[in-house]
Amino acid sequence: MSMARAQTLRMPLWRSRLLVGLLLFWFLALAARSLYLQGLHNDFLRQKGDARYSRVIEITAHRGIITDRNGEPLAISTPVESVWASPSDVEISADKINRLAGLTEVPVQELRKKLNENKKEFVYIKRQMPPDQAEQVMKLGVPGIFLQREYRRYYPAGEVVAHVLGFTGVDDNGREGMELAYQNWLGGKPGSRRVIKDRLGHIIEDVESIRAPQQGKPLALSIDRNLQYLAFRELTQAVELHKAKAGAIVVLDAKTGEVLAMANQPTYNPNNREKLNPAAMRNRAITDLYEPGSTMKPFTIAAGLESGKYKPETQIQTAPGSMTIGPATIHDAHPEGLLTVSQVIQKSSNVGAAKIALSLEPGYMWKALHNVGIGTPPRSTYPGEVSGRLRPYQTWRPIEQATMAFGHGLSVSLLQLARAYTVFADDGELKPVSLLKLDEPAVGVQVFSPNTAREVLKMMETVTQSGGTAPRAQVIGYRVAGKTGTAHKLVNGEYAPNLYVASFVGLAPVSNPRLIVAVMIDQPSDGEYYGGTVAAPVFSKVMAGALRMLGVPPDAPNNYFVPPETAPLVKEVV
Repeated sequence: MSMARAQTLRMPLWRSRLLVGLLLFWFLALAARSLYLQGLHNDFLRQKGDARYSRVIEITAHRGIITDRNGEPLAISTPVESVWASPSDVEISADKINRLAGLTEVPVQELRKKLNENKKEFVYIKRQMPPDQAEQVMKLGVPGIFLQREYRRYYPAGEVVAHVLGFTGVDDNGREGMELAYQNWLGGKPGSRRVIKDRLGHIIEDVESIRAPQQGKPLALSIDRNLQYLAFRELTQAVELHKAKAGAIVVLDAKTGEVLAMANQPTYNPNNREKLNPAAMRNRAITDLYEPGSTMKPFTIAAGLESGKYKPETQIQTAPGSMTIGPATIHDAHPEGLLTVSQVIQKSSNVGAAKIALSLEPGYMWKALHNVGIGTPPRSTYPGEVSGRLRPYQTWRPIEQATMAFGHGLSVSLLQLARAYTVFADDGELKPVSLLKLDEPAVGVQVFSPNTAREVLKMMETVTQSGGTAPRAQVIGYRVAGKTGTAHKLVNGEYAPNLYVASFVGLAPVSNPRLIVAVMIDQPSDGEYYGGTVAAPVFSKVMAGALRMLGVPPDAPNNYFVPPETAPLVKEVV
């Protein structure tokens, strides 16, 4: 019975052969498929493997250094690490996500949201972390978390040179100032390479270089860091002393037009870019306009001399200290009488300057102002520089021509005005300005005759002497020339009676001008507001320090200096 049952359970021969044949067929099919994929057509498997472990890493280009004219660093790039993730590869516990949030200072909820974006292959978790802190992140051993080397800009001088340099964003591209203006020069071009990483983000094989990075180039500015510190310090003290709204200062090399210093208040720290106040970021010396007041009078006088109608000794009647033109009346702050053209500058007579201006053809006066750069941008290459305002002379009314003589009805930037004064430093030649260090002085444009420029320079020297409006601008050991400005501020289309802009622009030494310093104090509110008492002392301190730093020999006789406290205050308001 048992043998019969065994015979009935025995598999037919054809079935066993069929089963063996099927198994052999599937084995051969698998072998053929394996041979095809691994030998003849292995792209598919390589792509799948690459998708999991191969990464193309961007190699950040090192941003070029910015230096002052003497090679001192003003902006440098330091290496940092950025933490990023491939969400589909991330495997992280609740404990580690809390630790990761603490190390990266990213809120847990925000971190969870980033790591759950499975449709993305690349998500930044934290940009620009210090290398040691980023290393702590990698020690967590979270699969799918990686590091990427980047660079962060650092500014050794901080707020002192902030407005000139500007700053870079989180991607290390220029956003303001010279960083923005010369982005292509400084930034270079990033490269890339292909690597193999393990599940923890460690590079285990460097496969190939796809594109080599092009490093950024160095940039040498015209700024002298020592002079910059000096100018910034004195401007800051003046703004604080007079409780002013703002202030700006420009120091030019009178021979080359290079900007040796440029500072503003208020300012900001470019090393802390998380909370930036837009008002503090403005480079007021270049991007802001103001009515320059009596600092325009030297150009009115120069136009008068060039016309041949006037000489320095020509007398002009300014009594009774006022002048009515139509419905408007021009006043002098201190009524005088018969003044020479030279005394019109020394005493800063509005009436005298207006009479000279009205004796000139409007087109002639417009050309004189236009030729010194009023109404045209100074072409400093700085982003956002303004051209100022000088309306076409065809639209001038007599009262407008008269007020332009003393700086009302037109507007300038402080850099524009400083540049205009180069005509008095180099025998009537207007110099182009430069924020970059020059190998050779740029060629200027002849605006006034050498004789006219020298005569006006002599007149401006009397401004700093007893009887002038700015004895506080004097510098011991040096002959100094300049002009004060005290202008009412224009608010909502009208001149505010109690708001002023105090300014002073001057040159030294008079025997061979080397430097031009222009100072503007916006809205001083602590009692004093005259250009001769608010701005001139800043000029004096900066000019004195700068001349000594540069080793410029003194040119004043021993009895030249007049103590400012013994000199009478000559008021000036327009």
